[in-house]
Amino acid sequence: MRTLLRGVLRPLRAFRSRPWPAAVPLRATSHGTGLLYPEHIPTSPLQKALLAAGSAGMALYDPYRHDMVAVLGETTGCRTLKVLRDQMRRDPEGAQILQERPRISLSTLDLGKLRSLPEGSLGREYLRFLDVNRVSPDTRAPTRFVDSEELAYVMQRYREVHDMLHTLLGMPTNILGEIVVKWFEAVQTGLPMCILSALFGPIQLSARNLQVLVSKLIPWAVQNARRAPCVLNLYYERRWEQPLKALRQELSITEPPMHVQGPA
Repeated sequence: MRTLLRGVLRPLRAFRSRPWPAAVPLRATSHGTGLLYPEHIPTSPLQKALLAAGSAGMALYDPYRHDMVAVLGETTGCRTLKVLRDQMRRDPEGAQILQERPRISLSTLDLGKLRSLPEGSLGREYLRFLDVNRVSPDTRAPTRFVDSEELAYVMQRYREVHDMLHTLLGMPTNILGEIVVKWFEAVQTGLPMCILSALFGPIQLSARNLQVLVSKLIPWAVQNARRAPCVLNLYYERRWEQPLKALRQELSITEPPMHVQGPA
């Protein structure tokens, strides 16, 4: 039994010991025995099930444990990632993203250029979101437990455009704003991790915020998610100069029904 447990828990120990790398394209090359991409940690179905159960418990207990949220997404989302990959393949812009594998990080962003863009442009508003909420694109964990190089990139892309969705939806990074974005992502992507976060995240809200979420913000997020095309098919890096208002119109995303206060 002790030997079995050691074998099951070995991937988690490897996960905790590896530093996050700089953003590099994920490519289907050999990186050693059983490795499909640089940060890949091969796992068995049993190991994935245990990792999913453990990470789900920790993520529900502390939604800001982004490492546990990441593990949960990777160990439960294989089928959904295939659906998202196929959607991207069928879309010209999405197919180009799959082919070119762009990454969003401080090493790939030209912050000076973004600051020089006109007020109201996607790039300027995205940078404003990062500054106001004091977040960095480099906080996104690398994919490790997805046993397909292409699907690993789809997961990585989903993570790296998360802040774009905050910008498109006009939501801050507090608990209420994150839950609204998770409802949008749950409907858009169908990822089990997003669905769990959307359903159980509101437990932490005050009664007042919960009433606002249920009566106004969830219906708005769900409606916009159903109406909008797949947001993974947008090559955001080539749309920096596009007015945010015009992009919202293109995606049929309406203004939020109310302002959600972010960090002071």
